[in-house]
Amino acid sequence: MISVRLEPKGREIEITKASTVLQLLRQLGLGPNAALVIRNKELLTPDRRINAGDTIIVRGVSSRG
Repeated sequence: MISVRLEPKGREIEITKASTVLQLLRQLGLGPNAALVIRNKELLTPDRRINAGDTIIVRGVSSRG
């Protein structure tokens, strides 16, 4: 089980299947440029592997111009 905290709302969910950050974002309906993914204070790139037992923060980003 992967624990995921969605920010800025602070909602927490658990994901059972996701082997990479990109797969996690797709499960959440997000593109790779729509959020920052953080594990243990480390920013993860879309190709990074995530594992059962990880606690992940997904922080939505927006661009205004």
